[in-house]
Amino acid sequence: MIDIQQPRVGFCTLGCKLNFSESSTIARAFEQAGYIRVDANAPAEVYVINTCSVTEHADKKCRNLIRRLVRNNPRALIAVTGCYAQLKPREVADIEGVDIVVGNNDKDRIVELISQLSVKQKGIIYGCNADGLTDYFSAYSTGDRTRSFLKVQDGCSYKCSYCTIPIARGESRNAPITHLVEQARRIAEYGSREIVITGVNTGDFGHTTNERFADLIRALDGVDGIDRYRISSIEPNLLTDEIIDICANSSKFMPHFHIPLQSGSDKVLAMMRRRYNTRKFRDRIEAVRRAMPDTFFGIDVIVGFPGETEELFRQTYEFLDSIEPTFLHVFPFSCRPGTDAINLPDKVLPQVAEQRVSVLTELSGVHHRKFCEKFIGQSRNVLFETSRPNNKMVGYTDNYIRVEVPLKLDMLNRIVPVKLVEILDDEFVRGEL
Repeated sequence: MIDIQQPRVGFCTLGCKLNFSESSTIARAFEQAGYIRVDANAPAEVYVINTCSVTEHADKKCRNLIRRLVRNNPRALIAVTGCYAQLKPREVADIEGVDIVVGNNDKDRIVELISQLSVKQKGIIYGCNADGLTDYFSAYSTGDRTRSFLKVQDGCSYKCSYCTIPIARGESRNAPITHLVEQARRIAEYGSREIVITGVNTGDFGHTTNERFADLIRALDGVDGIDRYRISSIEPNLLTDEIIDICANSSKFMPHFHIPLQSGSDKVLAMMRRRYNTRKFRDRIEAVRRAMPDTFFGIDVIVGFPGETEELFRQTYEFLDSIEPTFLHVFPFSCRPGTDAINLPDKVLPQVAEQRVSVLTELSGVHHRKFCEKFIGQSRNVLFETSRPNNKMVGYTDNYIRVEVPLKLDMLNRIVPVKLVEILDDEFVRGEL
C-alpha cells in the first residue's frame, strides 16, 4: 500500500484512440480510489503506461518512454499495459524499474493491483495469457470538454497476414447498444460536444450481442447533448450503403471517414489477406461522395510489404491519385513476430520502403491542399477546441479542416460558422468569424 494520503498518478498513452479511451477510464478509477491525476511529466508515486505494438518502431518508442520515466522517477511504481505489454510481457518486465505488467484483459484491475504493492517489485507479470482475451473493458474518455472517444468494440476476428491485433486484443466483441447509449449520455453530461466512435474493427460491432453497427449509430444519433459524431475507422467491406445513408441523413454524423486501404495493388491486398479489392474500395469511396460530396477521407497505407515491386507500388500510387484521398496515413511495413507475413519471401529493403513513404506523403500533401482549396471562401461550422500560444484558437470544420482564428475565449467548445479565407500551411486554414 502506498503510504501517502493522496498519491499522484501520471498516465502515458501511445497508439490508437482506443488506448486513449481506456487510459481515461483507468484514470477515473484511480481518482475514485483517492489518487490525484497529474501530467505525465510531473512527479508522481505511480505511472501507468498504456502501450502500442503496431510496428517495431512503436515497441521501441514504448521502451524509450518507460526508461525515461524510470530514470526521472526512480522511486515511483511503474505499471505497463496495452498491446506491447500483452505481446511481449517478459521483454517489458525485464526493463529496469518496471514493477508490474498487466495484460489487456485485466486493465480494469490496475488500481487494485497497484494498491497491493507496498514496495517496488521486479517485473511482476499479470494476466498476459493470449487465450484469456475474452472480457470486454468498457471505456470512454473524459477531460477534453470538446471531444470524447467512445469505445464500442474490441478485438478483431480478421486474420490479415501482417497484423498482431488478433493476438494482442483477441476476437471481436462489444458492449450492448443500450450500454453505449448510456455512456454517450454521460459524455454529454461532462460537456463534450463531439464523440469519436472507436474500436479495433469498429464496423464489425455486434458479435457479442447479436446487434449491428448500423443500429448502434442510429441509436447514438438520438442522444441529446452530442452535436457531432465521427467514426474513427471502418473497413471498406463493412461500410455498407445503410451506414452511408444513416450518416448522410443525420445532422450529427460528420462528412469524415477514415478507411484503411493498405495497398492499391490487388496482388498485394491478396497477400495481406484483406477482404476487398481496389474495385470494392473505389466503389465505397464513390458511394460516400454521392451521398456526402464534401467528405474528408483519411486512408491508411502500408508500403514495402514483402513482394511489393516497383510496379506494384506504382499501382498503389496511381490508384490513390485517382481516388483523391484527403489525407494519407503512410506506414513502412514492419515484420511482426507471430504473423504469417514474417515468412513471406522477397522482402523490401527498409530504405526503399522509406522512400515510398516519402512519395506517398508528398501525394497526401497535394490532395489535402486540393481538398482545402475547394472550400476557401465558403462558410463552414467549426467546433473550437483549444487555444494556441500565439493568441489564436483552433477547431475543426464538420469535414475536418483544421481552422485557426483569433482567440475568443467565449467561443471555445462552441460550434460557430466561420469563413475559410486562406491556406496557411499543410495543417491550418485561416478563418474569419
